[in-house]
Amino acid sequence: MNHHIKDINLAPQGLKRIRWSENEMPVLRLVRERFEKEKPLAGYRLSACLHVTTETANLLRTLKAGGADVVVCASNPLSTQDDVTAALVKEYGISVFAIKGEDHETYYKHIHAAIAHKPQITMDDGADLVSVIHKEYHELIPQVLGSMEETTTGVIRLRAMAEDGALKFPVIAVNDAMTKYLFDNRYGTGQSTIDGILRATGMLLAGKNFVIAGYGWCGKGVAMRARGMASQVIVTEVDPIRAIEAVLDGYRVMPMAEAARIGDIFVTLTGDIHVLRKEHFALMKDGAIIANSGHFNVEINLDELSAMSKAKNKDVRAFVDEYVQADGRRLYVLGEGRLINLAAAEGHPAAVMDMSFATQALTTEFVIKNAKKLEAKVYNVPRDIENWIATLKLKSMGITIDELTAEQKKYLSSWEMGT
Repeated sequence: MNHHIKDINLAPQGLKRIRWSENEMPVLRLVRERFEKEKPLAGYRLSACLHVTTETANLLRTLKAGGADVVVCASNPLSTQDDVTAALVKEYGISVFAIKGEDHETYYKHIHAAIAHKPQITMDDGADLVSVIHKEYHELIPQVLGSMEETTTGVIRLRAMAEDGALKFPVIAVNDAMTKYLFDNRYGTGQSTIDGILRATGMLLAGKNFVIAGYGWCGKGVAMRARGMASQVIVTEVDPIRAIEAVLDGYRVMPMAEAARIGDIFVTLTGDIHVLRKEHFALMKDGAIIANSGHFNVEINLDELSAMSKAKNKDVRAFVDEYVQADGRRLYVLGEGRLINLAAAEGHPAAVMDMSFATQALTTEFVIKNAKKLEAKVYNVPRDIENWIATLKLKSMGITIDELTAEQKKYLSSWEMGT
């Protein structure tokens, strides 16, 4: 079995952590139990480009239980958990190409290794796998039945490809499922981003001006958690609807040019490029903390920050780089500008990834069953899959809800009855 990981001897530790996270993933466990019996993915090669964490390990176990021949590579150089990669290879027989801290060249070597598997199904977190296949492996495109995309940035890229007519096989936008973004993006990103910042800095958040760039579901989650830690939360936005929403949620809203002067902690969560750049760095106070929780490391313009700094001191603390300005101000970048919740912490809690990864697994089955009907475009997750997952999640939490009566169903499906 081909693989490229840091140290196979880390497997026992990784196995313990994978089993621990499984305790918080009852819905995915139920999917795996059915997959083991029915083998809906049998005979299909699947390549995944994901954050290789304990939660992802349980997704990969589920896909393999369904009969898939699985290979995985990292979707972010700093998100890999090396003990998990070891356990996946040694204990579960899954080919892994991922090492925490891998350089740019190795990152893409690993993507090419996953593509060398000649996948019929792909799974992405950021669309790098799909993008490289479209750019460099045209001969493989006809055999790809479809792909699942896990994150906002990836869906944005894939919708752009579809609009340009460049997308050559169907993609399911798992990120846009309510069972994903309402929970994973909001509660998962919210908690894990704060966790990453605290692990990297050890700072007291109470009383700090906490600037959040982007008030999508991830931004909402971080804002909620930062306020819960008694920070003074400031939101910057380019979307007027989201800006109003942030105001009515009780946050201060202003342009980044104003926030840069007063912020103590900055977190970008937009999915766009150069949200923090030269003119903002020039205004920041001494000791400002800069972090990113958007998928790629492009939201902070580190090239401009390096160029305007008289010195860069790497790893003044684990996951903290110091940029010294000409006037002596020190700006601190966390996790090299990459996903701070995965670079310095352990990513989203398993309980929210339970729904996201159950959605991933079931949409994989959906693509295989409906391959002949699907076109080369971006699809939403079928609502019946979402409802099934949500129902099981409630059941696992010991919660029951009401059902519509026959009279109520009739009323909602008719138009005759008015006031």
